[in-house]
Amino acid sequence: MDLIENWTAIRKHFSHSFGSSLHVSIASVDANNAPTVTPVGTVFLNKDQTGFYFEKFVSTLPKHVAHNNQICILAVNSGKFFWLKSLFKARFDAYPAYRLYGTLGQRREATQAEIRALERRMKLTRSLKGHKYLWNDMTKVREIRFNRGEQINIGKMTQKL
Repeated sequence: MDLIENWTAIRKHFSHSFGSSLHVSIASVDANNAPTVTPVGTVFLNKDQTGFYFEKFVSTLPKHVAHNNQICILAVNSGKFFWLKSLFKARFDAYPAYRLYGTLGQRREATQAEIRALERRMKLTRSLKGHKYLWNDMTKVREIRFNRGEQINIGKMTQKL
């Protein structure tokens, strides 16, 4: 799968995935080559096959990056309507999931544009009690550079995509 050619569709899928699941899963490997999957709700994709996530509660990924900075992100559209419609039609109109492979970069201060993107995503929860505990002090991000991706195929349901 060509990342540049398919990047718009991938970004659209990630948006739908966050809307239905509120997170993606990031797989990494520790110093003993043991895999770990971390749910992260603050992954953002840029327009140029890169991305970032806010690194506040994520404790495993920073430890692993010292030994192996390679990751795999799985984004699944878990929307009930998306799945029910697909099951009724016996086919998906869009891929239900994507995997993106890449490398983690440096941890750094978030830019104002990145903070605004987080504020837009979490806008609906701003008036809830837990909002400030989870998203109020998000100031550090870690960059991600993607090098390949793949659509998740599910037999006949994705055959015509």
